[in-house]
Amino acid sequence: MHRLASIMAVLLLLAGCATNPVTGERELSLYGEGWERQVGEQQYAPMRQAQGGDLAIDRSVVDYVQSVGQRVAQYADRELPYEFQVINSSVPNAWALPAGKIAINRGLLTELGSEAELAAVLGHEVVHAAARHSAQSASRAALAQGAVILGSAAVGATTENENYTQVALLGGMIGAQLIQQRYSRDAERESDYYGMHYMKRAGYDPAAAVDLQETFVRLSENRRTGWLDGLFASHPPSQERVERNRETANELGRGGRIGQDEYQSQMAYLQELKPAYEAHDEGRKALQEGDTDRALAKADEALAREDDEALFHALRGDALATRGDFSAAETAFSEALERDPSWFYHHLRRGMVREERSEWAGARADLQASLERLQTADGHLHLGNVERATGNRGQAIEHYKVAAQSQTPAGERARKHLVDMGVAQPEQQ
Repeated sequence: MHRLASIMAVLLLLAGCATNPVTGERELSLYGEGWERQVGEQQYAPMRQAQGGDLAIDRSVVDYVQSVGQRVAQYADRELPYEFQVINSSVPNAWALPAGKIAINRGLLTELGSEAELAAVLGHEVVHAAARHSAQSASRAALAQGAVILGSAAVGATTENENYTQVALLGGMIGAQLIQQRYSRDAERESDYYGMHYMKRAGYDPAAAVDLQETFVRLSENRRTGWLDGLFASHPPSQERVERNRETANELGRGGRIGQDEYQSQMAYLQELKPAYEAHDEGRKALQEGDTDRALAKADEALAREDDEALFHALRGDALATRGDFSAAETAFSEALERDPSWFYHHLRRGMVREERSEWAGARADLQASLERLQTADGHLHLGNVERATGNRGQAIEHYKVAAQSQTPAGERARKHLVDMGVAQPEQQ
């Protein structure tokens, strides 16, 4: 206890204060602007990969979201290199990393009713970035744990040799924690209040933020599938937020751009594809439950509606691979990659089925491409398998060591491989 108290005392002495750029108030902060920029820049792409990859089927939607986001962000109280991307996921969610790196999911876009509602969502996330809410949360968490997360080591250290695994695993953990964190009530109030100011300055009707929160409250009361694990997990709605937004709208003065027709026009294609994405999601669920026949049928149903969506081909590939039809699965993953080569998962899965077929060169290329996009235990495990099968013992061991640090089935298999190769001792039960 004495040692812990000493550590806490040192932490409190080291803890600095910073001015909230949005509110002007002095607040606790262990992490400076340099930490924010490093975390934001280095975690933005990996977190988008981990959440489903960038939307590729309709680039005009991405351009539209970015234009609305930049229109709102230009009125923020803090200049940052704001970026906005659309994630190809049906989970209704939006999130912000430090330094203005913001993403919104396809599943949320298709639930909004107007451009002003989109501006309200993005304005809210802009405030989270501008007001340094992630740095505040990280500071509180570090003090609560009695230790400082060494952010500079996590995001700035070399990625060579032994440091590589530590940086990759800790860096990924930081990014995931930041986008999944549940913000404090004060942070949510700030983001609602100042986000409405930003959208008003940008010419939008702030009343749209009231309508949006009313919709969210209804959805949360109905416990609609997907929302509880998505937006509501980090941004819990409440009637109190509705009333506060109503007060803010009255304070700012109602009136401004709604953009309902424009929004519906921009989202028309995604709305048209909604049944196809629902079939895909049902197929994913069926595959998790072991029903490969239903998964394959749902993949074919989705593909019948839109053959150009890579996700649907990947579902088909997964169902075929589960059946053991690796040749057909490889073809399906190749179709997915032809349509969207940007997402790590398509490379990973084709690499895995090529490994099953002893296509070592192709498997190695795919798995390396996967790891270039996102560091995963599965990627390192299977690349280790390929290197081991082709006589590259040293490289196999290095990949197994990376995978072994993950508390996943892939990590467990990697640890067993290291034991088999005489590199590690069996785990004590």
